[in-house]
Amino acid sequence: MTSIQCRYQGQLRCLAVHGPSGSELDTDAPIDNNGRGERFSPTDLIATALANCILTVMGIVAERHGLALEGAEVRVEKTMTSGAVRKIALLEAWISLPQALEPQQVALLRRTAETCPVKASLEGAVPMQLHWVDLPALDLTSVDG
Repeated sequence: MTSIQCRYQGQLRCLAVHGPSGSELDTDAPIDNNGRGERFSPTDLIATALANCILTVMGIVAERHGLALEGAEVRVEKTMTSGAVRKIALLEAWISLPQALEPQQVALLRRTAETCPVKASLEGAVPMQLHWVDLPALDLTSVDG
């Protein structure tokens, strides 16, 4: 279990303190929701969590298999609903892996990313699309990991 202490600081800003490390994170409401947009918003953190989770679990698998994953990137875009209920309408992530990876290694990392804990936790509640960019064409049905 991980404990995170959060405190409202006024002017739509909050401070979160990570219990185990003491690391701090500030949030701000976005401009389109009465804030100044000077920090990550709470929903930005969900998008960020998805991207970082994908990279982290791929990193775990890459280290286990001796693969060089440095330079891998994820760009995530968050689209909010425009209706009365404000929520995330879509998270899209564009994932780019190092070019030196073999097709079987890419397939392993793709399967890993698709099962990251954040994606699994949001599945069914938030529509998500993962896009793989700059990758060789793969026949994922013939590759086992």
